[in-house]
Amino acid sequence: MEYLNLDDAWRNKPFDLPAIDARDWGPRLRFSAPPRLIAQFYRECETHLASSFLLYGSGDFHYLTALRLRCVAEPIIVVSFDNHPDWDVRPPKWGCGGWVNRALELSQVRRVSVWGCGNFECWWPHQIFGNRRAERAGTLEVHPWADERPVKDRQRRGAILRDNWRQHFEQFLKEVGATKLYVTIDLDCLRVQEAVTNWESGHFTIADLQWALGKLRESSRIVGGDICGAYSPPRYARFKQHLAAEFDHPKLQLPATDDIRTINLAALAKLWPALTE
Repeated sequence: MEYLNLDDAWRNKPFDLPAIDARDWGPRLRFSAPPRLIAQFYRECETHLASSFLLYGSGDFHYLTALRLRCVAEPIIVVSFDNHPDWDVRPPKWGCGGWVNRALELSQVRRVSVWGCGNFECWWPHQIFGNRRAERAGTLEVHPWADERPVKDRQRRGAILRDNWRQHFEQFLKEVGATKLYVTIDLDCLRVQEAVTNWESGHFTIADLQWALGKLRESSRIVGGDICGAYSPPRYARFKQHLAAEFDHPKLQLPATDDIRTINLAALAKLWPALTE
């Protein structure tokens, strides 16, 4: 277990995790990066990326999960708790909005299941930019919240409601069986009261995720995982990267810096043990 420090999102080495100082990489990797840079980063940091459980900062780096999955040798199902499906088929190839597609390119990844999508990307017309081919094939499933959608949208494949999502999740566990799992958590899947991130907030509670992680451990073996999504001030290395990221990110009203850290550390204190125990 390690903490990959790309952006100082976490201070004081949470849980006394060994900290890898990768802050010189942070601005270069944030939001997106060209393939040559990804290859260089992977060569330099492969040992750390192979850690069974990894903590890193902003969800802008969530696509590093796809690099971590290269280090898994056995067949796995990836379970992602995220407010975004991260299934976009448009460029850039390496970016936080499309990392699921990079994961599905790996032979050891048999399926990716994303839970808790609360933003617009899973619905018409924006879903046309998602990897619908993988969804139709069953190698990718997304479970967006439909409580605030029109009644007809609740028939969408994978749609969940507050009052039935746990039943859907338990059915998923029956289908998974004894298959080994990799679990990734982006804190933006949580309600705004329980996590402060660089993205729109989702609808899960911390208690929801604790329940889900407990259920996963009851029926399957979690062979690895990561947590990201804590807010950090964005810094970029390239003009186009900065321009695209600023266009894509929502405009947020943020609490004071000390409050951000207090809120996020409280979430991590409950979720990290539940993931790594």
